[in-house]
Amino acid sequence: MFANVLVANRGEIACRIIRTARRMGIRAIVMHTPADRSALFTRLADEAHEIGEGASGYLDGAAIVALARRVGAECLHPGYGFLSENADFAELCGRAGIVFIGPPPAAMRAMGLKNSAKALMQKAGVPVVPGYHGDNQSPKFLREKAYEIGYPVLIKAIAGGGGRGMRRVDAHVEFEAALESASREGLSAFGDGRVLIEKLVAAPRHIEMQVFADGHGHCVHLFERDCSLQRRHQKVIEECPSPGLPEETRAAMAKAATEAALAVGYQGAGTVEFIADASRGLGPGDFWFLEMNTRLQVEHPVTEAVTGLDLVEWQFRVAAGEPLPRRQEEIVRQGAAIEARIYAEDPEQNFLPSPGRILTMTLGSDPDAGVRVDTGVEAGDSVTPFYDAMIAKLIVHGATRADALAGLARELDRAVVIGPKTNLAFLRALAGRPEIAAGAFDTGFIDQRLASLGATPRPPDPRAVLAAARLLIDRADAGRPRPASPFDPWGVFDSFELMGARRVGLDVLVDGRPERLHVIEAGRALAVADRHTPAGADGAPPTLLETADGVFAFAGGRQAYVRLIDPLERSAGGADEGDGGIRAPMNGRVAALLVGEGDRVEAGQRLAVIEAMKMEHALTAPFAGLVRDLTSAVGEQVEMGERILLIEADPG
Repeated sequence: MFANVLVANRGEIACRIIRTARRMGIRAIVMHTPADRSALFTRLADEAHEIGEGASGYLDGAAIVALARRVGAECLHPGYGFLSENADFAELCGRAGIVFIGPPPAAMRAMGLKNSAKALMQKAGVPVVPGYHGDNQSPKFLREKAYEIGYPVLIKAIAGGGGRGMRRVDAHVEFEAALESASREGLSAFGDGRVLIEKLVAAPRHIEMQVFADGHGHCVHLFERDCSLQRRHQKVIEECPSPGLPEETRAAMAKAATEAALAVGYQGAGTVEFIADASRGLGPGDFWFLEMNTRLQVEHPVTEAVTGLDLVEWQFRVAAGEPLPRRQEEIVRQGAAIEARIYAEDPEQNFLPSPGRILTMTLGSDPDAGVRVDTGVEAGDSVTPFYDAMIAKLIVHGATRADALAGLARELDRAVVIGPKTNLAFLRALAGRPEIAAGAFDTGFIDQRLASLGATPRPPDPRAVLAAARLLIDRADAGRPRPASPFDPWGVFDSFELMGARRVGLDVLVDGRPERLHVIEAGRALAVADRHTPAGADGAPPTLLETADGVFAFAGGRQAYVRLIDPLERSAGGADEGDGGIRAPMNGRVAALLVGEGDRVEAGQRLAVIEAMKMEHALTAPFAGLVRDLTSAVGEQVEMGERILLIEADPG
């Protein structure tokens, strides 16, 4: 077995690899960019080395191999993403005498392009979606092929993934524009504008089969994972077994997957992905080859949970030349498992990335209860704007699917993450849908129900806002003399015990936006009047976290940052920060400033652009006025809620 390994990745998968390496007695060496200094995986490793001067060091194959040689690494584990499916990089490792933990470069190349992979699968007898996967890229020819296949069709970039370079076409007249768009996006994202055309499956289920092969001619499957719960072709929840999948179809998929791996001389961990037509009953003739991922998958813990196996350990053993640890008949599925991906993103703002420092985090991890958390961060760490926004993967194993789903809902209810906005409330709503419990969903389920899942702007939980306001009032009362006037908001509540229940307006800033709470208090008990409590607002009391000038309030998977507006400050002539204050909607970099100090602007005019995780968000003027108090410069990092400038209302 190897004495050491260079982990050429970051975040939760780097932490995951380190844990197995340590258990196997393999010394874990990691590399990190300047953006990841002091990240959790660097603290867990036996040895850490900085690489590159920016955020892209994880993509510099030559520098990574040079580092591996310098530190004496015997093998290199690429994790997933970055260079994990790069055949040139694997060959570079081999020439340097470093074992690449992954399949042979030839197998990676064979499965790397969708058109050649499908052609190879057809030759091996594996079913593929009806379509055209050939080399003729003439727009006229492709348009004719689409007509022959029959609409609706999908245009796919042959080197694509994650929905990029993919377009649905429902009518012949739409084809040319869709083809041009898909080809342009494929060229931009993957350096290859070639496409293929496929028949669109009416009610698609995305089901993948985990396979494993060694260098001794053995190949096994480790059951399927259902990844149909997706948003814009990005997986959200994965599970095993696939609900409603007949055993004969499962067996047919397993046979097709192992034949696909053997057809390319595969070694190591791989995933063969299929598309199945739920509208036709998921029979053994209702699935087709989609693609093969020649690496470990993000959702591999689901397979580990139901098999009790460590797939990373298997990767090390196969790469070291050992045969597979178990034969097919020795691999048994026990119970059901489900995984949810927790991201630093704001579903209510079109899933805008929300990088930033995690102030507190509570995610249950109890192996005895079948609960596992894979994460690359702890409280105090930051989700950077440079990489994937994943905070953690929550995996729950149960005796039955109902048990696993109930466990997931329970753990999501208990989960607390304060700092960045997260998709916890979105996941809670999704896990609670009756269609999910019934297994009645396909890949379009989430995108068709975004609003009902809470992915639209909505008021904060009034319980959370009120609890935060109560804490702020108590803190303010403790730090200042009691005012004599019953109309001063800092003291009015003290008079309620004498005057009885009373309604008072309380001005607060909630996530930087001004809001007036109509509060009813009897004694020291507060309640919000004239507001309906949103669905799901019942349950555990809000979790509160104090800061220097406000309070984070977390309830129902959502957080709000609450600050009292002191009327004494406003009456002294200072502008209300909630009126005209232009604030960063997320942690990120000021990519552009389109105005200067003193400029006159119109309502809706673009003022600045904030960039985070390769996404841009334009800030616009709420009304006409003058630019004042411009405090940021292009290139500077800003935190969510930080004021960048102020628009002073134009008296004219």
